[in-house]
Amino acid sequence: MGVLFLVVFICAAVAYRRTVEHRSLRDFFDFAFPAEIIWHPSARADFLFWITKRAIMPFLLIPAGVTFVFGVGYVTHQAIAALLPVETPILQGPAGPVTTLIFTITMLLAYDISYYLYHVAQHRYPFLWELHKVHHSAEVMVGVTKDRVHPLDDLMNRAWDGVIPGICFGIWSIFALNLVELTVFGINVYILRNILMMDFVRHTHLKISFGPLNHVILCPHWHQLHHSVNPRHYDKNFGLLFSFWDRIFGTQAVPHPDEDFRFGLMDRDAADYQSLFGLWILPLKKMWKHMTRFFRKLFGNASTQSRPNS
Repeated sequence: MGVLFLVVFICAAVAYRRTVEHRSLRDFFDFAFPAEIIWHPSARADFLFWITKRAIMPFLLIPAGVTFVFGVGYVTHQAIAALLPVETPILQGPAGPVTTLIFTITMLLAYDISYYLYHVAQHRYPFLWELHKVHHSAEVMVGVTKDRVHPLDDLMNRAWDGVIPGICFGIWSIFALNLVELTVFGINVYILRNILMMDFVRHTHLKISFGPLNHVILCPHWHQLHHSVNPRHYDKNFGLLFSFWDRIFGTQAVPHPDEDFRFGLMDRDAADYQSLFGLWILPLKKMWKHMTRFFRKLFGNASTQSRPNS
């Protein structure tokens, strides 16, 4: 938590220095914590949603992510071992530094492409979009907006994460046992990923760019464009950590260095998402409507096709 606040403070200082010509300490705090953002109804909804959601995270979402990955990994391991006449593990003894490095890189890539594909699906399919709208309904960004994600959406994302990273982990378990991700100065690579990703900062008003590194790592400013209501920015910059997935699949958009964005939803009921009811219950009601409409259409077509010709 201390590292998080330090990173946020440094980012705020960098953005302030780039933006403001005549500086003062009071002006810095007004810049870092603008009243029109902090006291916005969307910010209040964010904080309330964050508090209520934190209560279920340790019991449901965190264990679920690990369970799905290891479950798919185990099935993959058993399938490969049954199909190929090999004794596992192929590499005897503890994993060396080269194996650990390659394992870490492949798992990072697996998690990242997994997120990218699920994120694209969230925007493409109405059933998933009704859940993802919770995240995009934020009209201001206050850091904890990163957790403005419906728990069911979180759970489904973790289930999907079990597929690609799970298969990747299962393949690796054929080669070596007791695989451990690389640590850098004692910091686990996934914590390092979260630091580089700056998920908290990318959900603020601070326009932070990484310069040439933007072509590899998705910077906060590029992600803020993803939340823009400008039609030019729809369905752009889906990446989590790496920005090259968007470049490869043609979904990348590069903002102007000082470009501002307006956030939120263009729906008529956008204001309904600025309450706990709107963030918790409304998406489920809309998903149910999509489900009933889909099954009504499906079974309606089936009954029409099975009806004999008169």
